[in-house]
Amino acid sequence: METPKNTLIDGSKIIIESLAQSGADAFVAYPITPSNWMYKYGKQRMPLFLAAPDEISTLQWMAGLSATGVMPVTSSAFPGIALMVESINMAYAMELPMVIVITQRLGPSTGSATTGAQGDLSLLNGIISGGYPVPVFSPSDFTDAWELSNKAMETALKYRTPVFLLTSKEMVMYQRSFDLNRLRPLKKFTYDRHIEGEFKPYKPGRNLTPPFVPLGDDEHLTRFTASTHDADANIRKNDPEALENSKRLARKLTENLDDYFIYTLDKSSEPARDLVVTWGITADAAREAVAHLRNQGHPVDLLVVKTLLPVHPKLYEIMDGYDNVYFAEENLTGQFKEILFGHRAPEHIRSINKIGNMIKPSEIEEAVTHQKSLVL
Repeated sequence: METPKNTLIDGSKIIIESLAQSGADAFVAYPITPSNWMYKYGKQRMPLFLAAPDEISTLQWMAGLSATGVMPVTSSAFPGIALMVESINMAYAMELPMVIVITQRLGPSTGSATTGAQGDLSLLNGIISGGYPVPVFSPSDFTDAWELSNKAMETALKYRTPVFLLTSKEMVMYQRSFDLNRLRPLKKFTYDRHIEGEFKPYKPGRNLTPPFVPLGDDEHLTRFTASTHDADANIRKNDPEALENSKRLARKLTENLDDYFIYTLDKSSEPARDLVVTWGITADAAREAVAHLRNQGHPVDLLVVKTLLPVHPKLYEIMDGYDNVYFAEENLTGQFKEILFGHRAPEHIRSINKIGNMIKPSEIEEAVTHQKSLVL
């Protein structure tokens, strides 16, 4: 047995170290609370650090770096992401890999920069114009922060796409005692440059994804464009080939979703009629609540979703096996529940919602025990 290697550490350090070991070449950012520690660690740890003058420049610089074969990452919060939306869409259409870490905080607008929340998921669900999906991972603890950062890097490079890591203030700013032996060795990922047959800049290869050839390549002439285009990167309007190429941007992520869909289902030793569904920082309270309910003789299962988007059909298969399903998330309306069920969820699908403070285990227990929704 390994000797515990306990240390006081925050999630920011774990995420940045994981991204660096996973293949990140550059950290580009404009500082914003509560992601300040990632800015600090990114400057210390990444081979290249660029302090951008604003969030729009951040994403533009990241797109330029990505086009040359440098793998960039950034961190921000809602106000910064709001300014990045146009450039994120540009990078998505150009198929430029990058990882964007979001530290959620209380809104609306600038809200409270030092109060945590889980309120940005709905934004990410529609951030790409036209209904296109984008991968979104959300760590529920420090081990997740390590492993999902690695998975985010792999997904971005493998499918040539921006990827989001959705965190919270409590995850990235608060230090906890943690055994570093729990962090497994990571695989480093690079751009896929394998070309089969005739090269075209946007000719799909493995996984419906074109091979990556950077700007300035000595062997192949490559082009990048954010406008509707065909496989040769020629801009075409209402052209069947170009429109099919646009549809491919969605298909490469939805048809390969099994490759990066991650969740944990903690089942009670006794058959359970009740299921608690949660994600991110609220998973801590949900784990404690579920353990206490079981100790009180109330069998209940726990589903922690770690790949939030695109939505995997497996989630519905799991939930169909329960009489009562409770979504615990720290936002006003239950954003993940709404993404899954819309604004008219079945009666047995209930919400436990709160803003301004973290959800308590006792509040989850109250909802499950009394079979009701709670808006706190």
